[in-house]
Amino acid sequence: MEIYSAFNIGCRRKMASLSNKTLIGVLWNFAEQISVKGISVAVTLVLAYFLSPEDFGLVAMMAVFISIATSLMDSGFRQALIRLPEVSQEDFNTAFFANILLGIISYFLLFICAPAIAGFYGENQLIPLIRVAGVVVIINVFQVVQYACLSREMNFKAQFRAALPATIISAIVALGFAYYGFGVWALVAQMLTSAFFVAIFLWLQNLWRPNLAWSKASLKSMYRFGYKLFLSNLLDTGFKNMFVVVIAKLFSTSVAGLYFFADRIREILIYQMVSSIQKVTFPALANIQGDKERLKQSYKRVITVTTFVMFPIILFFAALAEPLFHSFLPEAWWPSVIYIQLMCLAGVLIPIHAINLNMLKVLGRSDLFLGLEVVKKALAVLILLVSYRFGVEGILLGQIISSVLAYIPNSYYSKRLINYSVTEQLADFMPTLLLAGVIAICVWLVQISLDWSALPEVLLLGAGACLSYLLVSRMLKLPALGYASHLLTNKSARNNA
Repeated sequence: MEIYSAFNIGCRRKMASLSNKTLIGVLWNFAEQISVKGISVAVTLVLAYFLSPEDFGLVAMMAVFISIATSLMDSGFRQALIRLPEVSQEDFNTAFFANILLGIISYFLLFICAPAIAGFYGENQLIPLIRVAGVVVIINVFQVVQYACLSREMNFKAQFRAALPATIISAIVALGFAYYGFGVWALVAQMLTSAFFVAIFLWLQNLWRPNLAWSKASLKSMYRFGYKLFLSNLLDTGFKNMFVVVIAKLFSTSVAGLYFFADRIREILIYQMVSSIQKVTFPALANIQGDKERLKQSYKRVITVTTFVMFPIILFFAALAEPLFHSFLPEAWWPSVIYIQLMCLAGVLIPIHAINLNMLKVLGRSDLFLGLEVVKKALAVLILLVSYRFGVEGILLGQIISSVLAYIPNSYYSKRLINYSVTEQLADFMPTLLLAGVIAICVWLVQISLDWSALPEVLLLGAGACLSYLLVSRMLKLPALGYASHLLTNKSARNNA
């Protein structure tokens, strides 16, 4: 009996420790979102005054190929290192040297393919741009293992300390390049300096250093898990950038730049927020992958709290996009308002998709992850073949349809593997979606009927929307409020203990 009690106490302490680490990770990632992503948004807005849509269009044209090269360099090794129950020095060394080799190969392919890419678009400026910007792939090699080490330790404070100064330095460099008339090279300089200083600061924050010991068995083990994630990431990267390729080829560099600018804001607003949540929850949930019931309850909380935060951010931004753009951007960028609004609608379910797919990675089912990506991307391509005929807006409406249809296969395996059914998921996030959606529609209707200047509209309607959302959530007693309050109360109690 004493042994059983001691075991229970140990389990509770372990669970509390994991919960505490997860909460601390969430808080540090929130700090990163507010500071790092806030700086990124501000710099993007300022650069819009110095650069033209054509400049952003050139970066958009090469972005897909640099993203694919980066996926090849990573090849799933970071996720494999995070997920392994125990990791040795040989495992880290093996991943590090494999990434170096893959990074060199990836950059070499970019370098020799640059003329062909430029010829495809009919833009000779792309040749030097791709060859210089492609160096970021080599630089990123030195981030992969360091990020994996810190993520395994759930040391997101160190990651924040690397990201913040790197973002500030790269912002200063980009603004300097733009001010002195270097045009599109300001965006390339920002990309390279950010990657370089993140790598430098990560190595200063983390004490891991490589040696020459490596393991063929370790390489095979990580490759078996990682290559399927690499193929999935390759599909996802190609898919996300496919729209820019089609728009640049069928329309113009300027239209591609407007689309890319809106997509860059969506990237910061949605994808990077979701990525940060996954960065915290993946190592935390990987620790309990053997306990299916506990894993299910944890996923329920992740979905409930994530959607409670993300739905209003996405939908309120869409409702206020027009006065926001009119307040902070020159008139040349106003045509992209409709693009970002439709992108937000297409992105509403992205947090749900990401969480369901994250579950497959936690359970080591990268084979199912890859299969889902193939099915969804094939369907999206078929929709694109029809939607492009209706212009950029048609392409974005096709993205909305693809996102809704993707929910069905994404959620299927949650039921099969941890018994978390579609019905249960809908019950967890649909009240939040309906509430945020209704408030967003009301805000949009009021906004289009008012004849105020843009900035007061944003401030007053934005504050009113947020306040209404919190008050109604409290009145309806949404579970997400209880979860967040419970976590913060427990954290405060532990700090005071």
